[in-house]
Amino acid sequence: MRALFACVATAFSCLLHAQALPIFDAHVHYSHDAWEVVPVEQAIALMRKAGLKRALVSSSGDDGQQRLFTAAPDLVIPELRVYRTRGEIGTWFRDETLIAYLEDRLRKYRYVGIGEFHLYGADADLPVPRRMVQLARKYNLFLHAHSDVDAVERLFKQWPQARILWAHAGFERPERVAEMLKKHKNLWADLAFRTDHASGGKVDPTWRAVFLQFPDRFMVGSDTFTPERWHYIPGHADWSRQWLADLPRDVAERIAWKNGETVFGSLLQRPD
Repeated sequence: MRALFACVATAFSCLLHAQALPIFDAHVHYSHDAWEVVPVEQAIALMRKAGLKRALVSSSGDDGQQRLFTAAPDLVIPELRVYRTRGEIGTWFRDETLIAYLEDRLRKYRYVGIGEFHLYGADADLPVPRRMVQLARKYNLFLHAHSDVDAVERLFKQWPQARILWAHAGFERPERVAEMLKKHKNLWADLAFRTDHASGGKVDPTWRAVFLQFPDRFMVGSDTFTPERWHYIPGHADWSRQWLADLPRDVAERIAWKNGETVFGSLLQRPD
């Protein structure tokens, strides 16, 4: 009987642990193909239903993100995506006209970062990405990089003091992620569109070791790269709470929301 009571008490404690956690979603897009399918009011409602404390939002083009920020400045933290349309994902780094677009948006609005951008290997050293890095440096912005290890290294070589949020933790294995975090003190990783770190409410042992070693360097993210994925935000938040409940409380809180709030909340400056 005592063993049964202890088991029930533990399960109840874990449930409370999970339910109490607010979420900072570090990987949200509100691109042009979502504007009519998921209107601004519905998008905001979905984020609030999910219990998001705040969300790092970008869009292709930037008007979508600006609409969300105007509607909910307490919830939305804006970053500037390099794509005017989603079709530019594979061409932007050779498109010199993009620089004028970035410069124009940076003059008009305030952001905490540039991204998420897709960039791999030696393409990071092309003139357009180099100019993007220079703009990030000028405006004191994060780089949100959907990149392989090689591109991340090249970005840091261009700007050793850069602060980079590594989208999807590079889709790298946890041991490699740990190596990069150890090497670069200004590198953080979001876990968007990954499920290998947890299953059935339990954290993978190898990932657990990395989370415990670098509790202040990870964030969760839903990655609404298609309109349909906006409806996944509440479910993803609940799933995140479940596996976070398998970590020590202080670590869970950092990954759930405190890291995002500490890193990006203080950078947010609203437009004049």
